Amino acid sequence: MKKILLAAVAALTAGAAWADYPDKPVTIVVPFAAGGPTDKVARDLAEALRKPLNATLVIENVGGAGGTLGATKVSKAAPDGYTLLLHHIGMSTSPALYRNLQYKTLDDFEYLGLVNEVPMTLISRPSLPANNYAELLKWLGANKGKINLANAGLGSASHLCGLLYMSTLKMDMTTVPYKGTGPAMTDLIGGQVDIMCDQTTNTTTQIEGGKVKAFAVSTPKRLSGSLSKLPTLDESGMKGFNVTIWHGLYAPKGTPKAVLDKINTALKTALKDPEFHKREEALGAVIVTDARVNPAEHKKFVSDEINKWTPVIKAAGQYAD
Repeated sequence: MKKILLAAVAALTAGAAWADYPDKPVTIVVPFAAGGPTDKVARDLAEALRKPLNATLVIENVGGAGGTLGATKVSKAAPDGYTLLLHHIGMSTSPALYRNLQYKTLDDFEYLGLVNEVPMTLISRPSLPANNYAELLKWLGANKGKINLANAGLGSASHLCGLLYMSTLKMDMTTVPYKGTGPAMTDLIGGQVDIMCDQTTNTTTQIEGGKVKAFAVSTPKRLSGSLSKLPTLDESGMKGFNVTIWHGLYAPKGTPKAVLDKINTALKTALKDPEFHKREEALGAVIVTDARVNPAEHKKFVSDEINKWTPVIKAAGQYAD
């Protein structure tokens, strides 16, 4: 009985110690350069979090090494809730892409909840002689060994989607890495490469303008809006195919539960903010509204994603270090 009382007192004392959190600005580390898609999500989220968290939020860009430098910094930061990480799918692919990673994804962070997901689209050069996914499959089959698959660089969203597509299709293609989506898209439009799988944030305008051909989306359900007529890869025969570029919020391991609870509660409120919804929709992103906004489900999701991507990356033998 005495031990129970002592434990209860300790819990109350710990909670009281963090009752005033936050009483200074909170930094959200973005592990990529300013101006990119993840940076934009972070800044929009910071604005939506400001009121429910009752804090000033500061964005710090720590780019380099595919997002691992910024993630490493947060993993080693003081576990007090004043340094957070906003990261994308790289949280699940880095353990396989980087063989000397300086942190353990599932052990060195507290999970605060998923924020959004960005679908992918399978597109081709405008001159490719196929007008729907069935025709594309026939063309791929007739041109084995001659197909060029573009991506925005090793570890990029387009690289990962392309790897999973080839793995699921059980077909090798010549991957052509570029230094970013811009030059990859330029060459695709110009006909120098054949196909690419990339985020709707990068492809929707080109699809709507007829500059590329679009064949399918990577999500289990069809998208709304201008891409609603595109079939899913799942319904086209690739059962279970699902690739989105998702973003989640993290804190250093050991951050007090009272602080984590405050941040998670504020995050759930921010995700319902109408202005945040408008800004994310403009990016082609979908706000997460399911159980993955909870820490335990967020962590389980990342664990499942690690299990999905690790064998694909290792089979390809393409590492970023």
